[in-house]
Amino acid sequence: MASGFSKGPSLGLLPDVPSLMETLSYSYCYVGIMTGPFFRYRTYLDWLEQPFPGAVPSLRPLLRRAWPAPLFGLLFLLSSHLFPLEAVREDAFYARPLPARLFYMIPVFFAFRMRFYVAWIVAECGCIAAGFGAYPVAAKARAGGGPTLHCPPPSSPEKAAALEYDYETIRNIDCYGTDFCVRVRDGMRYWNMTVQWWLAQYIYKSAPARSYVLRSAWTMLLSAYWHGLHPGYYLSFLTIPLCLAAEGRLESALRGRLGPGGQRAWDWVHWFLKMRAYDYMSMGFVLLSLGQTLRYWASIYFCIHVLALVALGLGLALGGHSPSRRKTGSQATSLAPENLREE
Repeated sequence: MASGFSKGPSLGLLPDVPSLMETLSYSYCYVGIMTGPFFRYRTYLDWLEQPFPGAVPSLRPLLRRAWPAPLFGLLFLLSSHLFPLEAVREDAFYARPLPARLFYMIPVFFAFRMRFYVAWIVAECGCIAAGFGAYPVAAKARAGGGPTLHCPPPSSPEKAAALEYDYETIRNIDCYGTDFCVRVRDGMRYWNMTVQWWLAQYIYKSAPARSYVLRSAWTMLLSAYWHGLHPGYYLSFLTIPLCLAAEGRLESALRGRLGPGGQRAWDWVHWFLKMRAYDYMSMGFVLLSLGQTLRYWASIYFCIHVLALVALGLGLALGGHSPSRRKTGSQATSLAPENLREE
């Protein structure tokens, strides 16, 4: 039984325990069977019990969500053709100069992102085409969790048609937020968003530790297991807590001491290093094996691990706080002034 949200004691609760047939029907619901996104049983039930489904818009929201997919698909084909992953598996690759080896992880991660952007956008469009995950805008739905404010169902088709709906509940990727948020911590929130909500609710909050970094490590360990048994997943996921600790300590120690111009410069440098950290970690995702991942990282001297350790040490020396103690409002979440959730 879901516990709901604090903003409404009965919000999100199930009317009764699902039967075996209802559970199987939810588990194998066609709109989420292939690539997701994850959705709660409450979302599935609200879809089935939608009082006036004909009033819920789908075509225009689908077109708004789908338009970037062809562009991302072309960029994936182009980047994967120009910078094939198989080159990293060959001995000749490691005879290239260090700058070439360093650079190569950037287009590899770019192709990786484009591929998943297309897959998740298409998956979201499958939900939208079925009217799945639609809630009134006034309900302020969040990815994965669904409505956060109580919104009474409309009493007539006319009132239902007059409402403004969104599909934030099944939004699984924020492409702009992923690419242009500043911190590693924020980048995780815009990638595979519905699954991130699930991990936060059911893994992070019940982790056997109180520290933000240790809770994140526990969550990343289970997320790696969820992805599979390839060692590359574990190497990549378990690098994230180190990056989180390093950026949290150093940011709390230095950023607040800078003026507005210095903070803007800090954010640009932080964003650049965040992207390079994700480039670095993506190599574990695509190479998968222990030997090939470590071989590539060793060829660039484990630069992100070294940089994170140096930043962590500097932050500790300067008295920086852990990420859990840092004030969340001290830094903008994006290099652009507009809210990342608005596209």
